Parts: sequence; structure tokens; C-alpha cells
Amino acid sequence: MYLGLDLGTSSLKGVLVDETQAVAGQATAPLSVDRPASGWSEQSPVEWLRAAEAVFDALAAEHNLSAVRGIGLSGQMHGATLLDASDDVLRPCILWNDTRAAEEAAALDADPVFRELTGNIVFPGFTAPKLAWVRAHEPEVFAKVAKVLLPKDYLRLWLTGEHVAEMSDAAGTSWLDVAARDWADRLLAVTGLTREQMPRLVEGTEVSGGTRPELAQRWGLTAGTPVAGGAGDNAAAAVGMGVVKAGQAFLSLGTSGVLFAANDSFAPDPGSAVHTFCHALPGKWHQMGVILAATDALNWYAGVAGSTARDLTGALCEVVAPGRTLFLPYLGGERTPHNDAGVRGAFLGLEHAADRDAMTRAVLEGVAFAFADSRDALAATGTRLERATAVGGGSLSSHWLQVVANATGLILDVPEAGDFGGAFGAARLGLMAAEGAGAEIATPPTIARSIEPDPALADAFAAGHARYRAAYSAIRSVS
Repeated sequence: MYLGLDLGTSSLKGVLVDETQAVAGQATAPLSVDRPASGWSEQSPVEWLRAAEAVFDALAAEHNLSAVRGIGLSGQMHGATLLDASDDVLRPCILWNDTRAAEEAAALDADPVFRELTGNIVFPGFTAPKLAWVRAHEPEVFAKVAKVLLPKDYLRLWLTGEHVAEMSDAAGTSWLDVAARDWADRLLAVTGLTREQMPRLVEGTEVSGGTRPELAQRWGLTAGTPVAGGAGDNAAAAVGMGVVKAGQAFLSLGTSGVLFAANDSFAPDPGSAVHTFCHALPGKWHQMGVILAATDALNWYAGVAGSTARDLTGALCEVVAPGRTLFLPYLGGERTPHNDAGVRGAFLGLEHAADRDAMTRAVLEGVAFAFADSRDALAATGTRLERATAVGGGSLSSHWLQVVANATGLILDVPEAGDFGGAFGAARLGLMAAEGAGAEIATPPTIARSIEPDPALADAFAAGHARYRAAYSAIRSVS
């Protein structure tokens, strides 16, 4: 068997797969997020370890973990986990959706060497501006930093005792030369750091270390079980869905929204606000358009409306042309295409006819138009897509997928029931590392159905998208 661990924002999930890559077992432990100030988002790394222990306990209670031959790791990207010389955590981890470092990000991005070497804008959520913020606002903490780890790599340290990162996750720090797949000393120096404070780099399919004897003994693992480099959450999900070759793509309707395209070469266009990162496989890259609030926006509105997302969307019986009411899902800023940490969401065009169903439709459409923005941004880089595999909690709603298909013009392929998230992809990477297997392991899932754009609504959705884009300028002036 092979084990994949996915450290998400709201939970840590473990998945066991057998030699046929069928899911043999799984367990999940919840996580909480602290928001001590507006725009801040933090977690305690100790909570990650408690969650990992709970997942191992649950899996070991049902399965003989001595059969595990490889482990892979996946996780939320960009988090700044700061350790001292004794590997003690210096402060809570600053998460991917934390926007406190907007000024620091803008200052770093103004230095052209960052876009030149990383191929990306320096977004406020990336790791480098967070360290610049700590340097400016918590100098006593910064002075003690001996190692900077990404969230899943702190789990790796606990599992193996090794300070290691892999390319797909490291690409989201703003310190990696993404074409060369190596730390860029020039970029580290700008934030007052050195290569010695960074973890060793491996590819996602390489062995990064072996399980420590005391942990192996606790849960019946074999000491020294290979732990793969793994991947950032989206790259791991792509491996799980077989999105590893140019022309393949997935669309994730999760807490955040992602339009992910695999590439055979490094093709950056920082001005588009598209993320261009290393893939989890050697010699592969990928591009992403990222929306910070997708199902998060619907869940927020459900709370305000005193209902549930399921009930709100279940009341919508058919997909119609976009209504007059617009919703902009920028609850905590936006990445693609705006790179705007300060913008906030809004309802516009409210009228007497704007009942609960109309406002629910506006939320679904707003997220769909945000995906259309990402489609256009990817096209501006030369990456033109015709279809994408639809995943994430929001993809359970056929109504919402039809709205997204209409707004983006993409054919959305819905897999048969199964787990295609980060944990499953991480397990595949664990298999690759343990067995020396290659990309042929990353086979696409069986597609249950495909949702095609409705040509009769193409003009209406194009007009709605144009109104949506114009509305951004209107709310930006008052955010």
C-alpha cells in the first residue's frame, strides 16, 4: 500500500491506496484557522502534528500500516513556518490567504529580478513578502529564523527529521528560480535570508527521507519507509487526476477556485497574474489562474442568508441567462487577474426583484465569471483550453458546473465517484518514489459525464462577463 497525506487549510486527510491505485482507506482530522486581525490568517503547526497523529491513529486502527511501501505529502502552499536552530516553531504559520504583507509584496515586485527569475508576480500570499513583513514588524522573531519551511514540509520534518522541500511548492515562495528549479540566492538576499536557511530541494517523485524509527514503531510502519518529495496541493491534485501533459487541465471549485493547465515547458507571463510553477514531475511546469473565494463565497452567503449551500443551490431548478444582480467574490482580495489584496466583494444591481434565488444565482455567476477571467489570463499567455476536469466540493452541483461552462466556454468533464484530491495524488507520488515509477502512473480518471456550454446563452454570458469586469473598476474605487 501507499499513503498520501494532504495538509489542507480546514483539515488534514490521509488516503491509503493499494497496488492497483484503488483507495483502501482514508481518515480526516479537522483544523481551525485563527484570524487575529483583518486580512490575517494563521495556524499553529502544533495543530498540524496533532491532526497527523489523529489520522495515523485512525488508519492504524483499521489497517496494517506495515504494508505501506511509500508515503507522499501534499499541502496548502505559501505558508511561512519559521523555525529556530532547535527546530522549535517561532510563531504561528502565516497562511496562503493572509494579505497583511501587501505592501512588502508590492515592494519586492517592484524589483524586476523577482519576475525575471520566478516568472510570477510577487503576490501578498506568497512566502517571501511574509518574511519581509516579519523582518519589519517582528525583528526579534526574524533574528532567530534558522529554517523556513512550507506547511507540508513541517510534516516531513516530523516524519523524517529532514528539512526538505520540492519544486512545485517551492515555486510559490518567490525565492525559486522556476526555470532552473533551484533557490535563487539573489532573491533570498533581498529578504535578508541565505540558502542555508532554506530546505534542501528534491523533485516530487524523489525520495526525501525515511520515516523515523519512533514514529514507525508507534503506528506499525517500517522504519525508513520512503517519503516522496510530494507536491503543493494543486500540483498533487493534478497528479491524482492525470493532468501532467500539455493540453490537460482541471477546474477546481473548492474553497478557492483554480483553473490549472499542465505545460511541457516554462512559459511565464507575470503581467497576466497567472501563476507559473514547477509541476510535481521532473521537467514539467504548470500554470494556474487562482480565485481566492469560490465555494467559500457561497458558504459565506449561505451563512448570511441563514441557510446552507445545498439548500440554496437546490432551489434553483434551471440555468438561465445572468440576471441584473451581480456579485463580485472578492471577500479577501483577488489574485488572477487583478493581483489586488485590498479589493473587497460586493453585490451590485440590487432591485425589488432580487430575491434569495436571484442573489444565489448572482453568487454562482460571480464565481463563474472569475473563472472566465482566469481563462482569459491563461489565453493571454498562449495557453488555450477547450476542456477541463471538474473537481472540488462545488462540482457536486451540476447547476453550478453548467453556469461555469456557460461563462468560460469550457467543456467540463465530471469524473466517476472517487478521490482525486491532493491526498490521492500524494499517494501516487509516494508510489513513484518507492517503486521508481514514472508519469505513466498518473492516469486520468474515468469520466462519468461532460457538461458543455449552452450556445444559446453564449451572448448573454459574454455580456454578463463584460458587466462583471466593469464592476471591478467601480468597487475598486471604494474598497
